[in-house]
Amino acid sequence: MEIRKELVLIPKAENYIKYILNLLFKLPRTEKFSIGNEYKQTMYKMLEDIMMISKVGIEEKLNYINRIDARLNTQRIFLRIMNENHWIDEKKFRYSMELVDELGKIVGGLLKAYAKNIKK
Repeated sequence: MEIRKELVLIPKAENYIKYILNLLFKLPRTEKFSIGNEYKQTMYKMLEDIMMISKVGIEEKLNYINRIDARLNTQRIFLRIMNENHWIDEKKFRYSMELVDELGKIVGGLLKAYAKNIKK
């Protein structure tokens, strides 16, 4: 079950990153190079962590999943900042948050599954 979630996470993350990159390219110039770069870094690190899940043992999987979760929380904060400063409109903000939340639900399911397997 959890392997299927791992596999589902990859294309969902890829689609999310494509959408957000398109969004970041449209930020005001000064913000594109400050918050935009930070946002991109957290997304790319998150993608690396996602790819590592299938390469490590169960104990390490939890570590990577927690890192992905933390990076998603950071990205939520970036989105709220961009929305509050009107760098993105409400519709894009809501859709972006839906994408992050969808990734978060998958990560939460993985976290539960692997935590349960370790306790056994």
